[in-house]
Amino acid sequence: MLIEKKYHDIPSPLDGGKPIRIFVISPSVPDYPQAKFPGVVVFSEIYQVTGPVERFAGSIASQGFVVACPSTYHEFEGPEAIPYDVEGTDRGNKYKIEKTVAAYDEDATLSVDLLTSLPNCNGRIAATGMCLGGHLAFRAAFDPRVLATVCFFATDIHGASLGKGGDDSLARVRKGDLTSKGELVMIFGKQDTHVPRAGRDLIRTTLEDAKVPVSFLEVQAQHAFIRDEQSKGRWDAALTRSLFSFMMEVFERTVGRDMGPRAGSNSEPEHVC
Repeated sequence: MLIEKKYHDIPSPLDGGKPIRIFVISPSVPDYPQAKFPGVVVFSEIYQVTGPVERFAGSIASQGFVVACPSTYHEFEGPEAIPYDVEGTDRGNKYKIEKTVAAYDEDATLSVDLLTSLPNCNGRIAATGMCLGGHLAFRAAFDPRVLATVCFFATDIHGASLGKGGDDSLARVRKGDLTSKGELVMIFGKQDTHVPRAGRDLIRTTLEDAKVPVSFLEVQAQHAFIRDEQSKGRWDAALTRSLFSFMMEVFERTVGRDMGPRAGSNSEPEHVC
């Protein structure tokens, strides 16, 4: 399916009304002007919306999804991608701990708000992301509008160290904020030095103890193994292709069609916009 790319500058209340740029990649079907598709928010790594992130998002859009990619560091600089070099890495890591968790959460809310407002989106939303974006996708799953989430090598969850002052992601899981919510998939490389075995075990145990509907995948890979550019020798194209297919099965099954509310849940029937 062909795709088209646009962007929207959305005012950020927590940033004094300054805009966050959200890139939107959509299926291009001019012969069907009233076509509607599910939405997916793709959260980037610490380098904002780079070429690899845009290609990843475009691949999802080409499967029949409207994809929103927020520019994570709009409080600090423009929406341009941060280079994959030493200076860019240091800058991205600096911003990561200076930005508040409330601001990260607002970005996710604004992205979902945007998708549900678009005339070509049917209001059924999923989320995914890698590295920092994996953690942001994890937090997006707290939003009841997000029906499925796939997190690739999400950082800082195990240490509660996201943002200024740290985060409460696992604490919220323990409180039940993900229980009876959408389906969750966590994917980690077993050679990922950013999330060691003890950290992965903590995440898995916390999710399972809270009875979150989660699939937990550990594969033979390093951090950033899906990045097809400047990956420092870590990109695994075959594994990426396999896990992309796994992700798309989850999205097709959960947001690609309206199944009604999950049996046993107290949620109201979902309304398609």
